[in-house]
Amino acid sequence: MKKILISTAMLATFALAGCTTTDGMNTNAGNAIGTANNIGMNVFKAAVDNQCRSQIENQSAWRIASVAMTETQEEAIKSNVCGCVSEQAPQQVTLVELGNAAIDTQYRTQLVTRVVAKSLQTCYANFTK
Repeated sequence: MKKILISTAMLATFALAGCTTTDGMNTNAGNAIGTANNIGMNVFKAAVDNQCRSQIENQSAWRIASVAMTETQEEAIKSNVCGCVSEQAPQQVTLVELGNAAIDTQYRTQLVTRVVAKSLQTCYANFTK
């Protein structure tokens, strides 16, 4: 009976130890997925920033206000507003949407446009107060 208990305890210890060890393959796979997510998010943020700048320049209020600004002032405002929009973008999309955007360029364009439209006015209002 004692031998069975000792054998069972040893097997349980080895089984639990196996659960806590990581081999390089699992760690590498996790790192690869994390890296892919980071790259995808950076590409998405860059697309959001470009779309934001384009939408700002197309607004008639911007065109009127920018007449009285220097090029440096214009760039500073665009950077602040679009930086805000780009930082809010990841909170407005799901991983599924990002996955679809990575595959389908038309979907990506629609997603970026939707995200920028949601947050552009809020960010612009925050910086013009």
